[in-house]
Amino acid sequence: MCPNCRAFITISDRVCPYCGVQLGPRAVDLRGSEFVASFLPRANLTAVIILAVNIAFFLAELAVNYRLYRSFDIQVAVGIALGAEIAPYVQHGQWWRLITAGFLHGGFLHIALNSWSIFVLVTEVEQFYGTSRLLVAYIFSTFTGFLCAYLFSSGGWVVGASAPAFGLIGIMLAMGLRKRADPLTQAVRAHYGQWLIFGLVMSFGGGISMAGHVGGCIGGFLVGLVAGLPGLPGTARESFWKAAAGVAVLITIYAWLQAFRFFLEAFRAMTST
Repeated sequence: MCPNCRAFITISDRVCPYCGVQLGPRAVDLRGSEFVASFLPRANLTAVIILAVNIAFFLAELAVNYRLYRSFDIQVAVGIALGAEIAPYVQHGQWWRLITAGFLHGGFLHIALNSWSIFVLVTEVEQFYGTSRLLVAYIFSTFTGFLCAYLFSSGGWVVGASAPAFGLIGIMLAMGLRKRADPLTQAVRAHYGQWLIFGLVMSFGGGISMAGHVGGCIGGFLVGLVAGLPGLPGTARESFWKAAAGVAVLITIYAWLQAFRFFLEAFRAMTST
């Protein structure tokens, strides 16, 4: 039963088809039966796919690095060859690095921390915003995060999924500003405000791009303000965001095709010396 209009709805509905109100997860779905399970986020397909993509690229980094240096410590040259953000290359037109860098990582601890954050945030954001807005926010905040890193960082190579992670925090903060008097949005604002503060404090550590984190958060926040929460399925507005998600994915694929072409040339050069 819809908590707003009291109409009977199906258990799979995320938006009431009668009054259009956004529906949260059922209490029975949130109830954990085991102590350990209470600390784990509920898995969904989108989170698993994004996590798998990030791990696959990290394994590729490890393979290339070991082939060239017989070591699993990721070298700068390998990161640059595979698509890390670094100012001189972006200045020469390799804009695609502002996207590909978000799928690369600098080491085991780096990908472990980002994987946990991404898995939790993707799962939660998709429950509220749906898959289309999630994908747009993820890719757009990756771009804005590394764009800010390119514009405001002091130099060096920058990689990591923390930019889109901050973007997902940003999109949830945007939701918390829409209905200030609503208890749910107040709780969302407080919860993700804590995520943001903790993340920014951690950004003061060495080797971490504060500009990339702030830029990612801004990108996700802007998507949240423009997109809003999902409405009735099949409307022109929802069709637009599905199309926007498709375009974002295609741009990401194109960026990786450009990165692969660059990598082949760089790898041949490194193995011939």
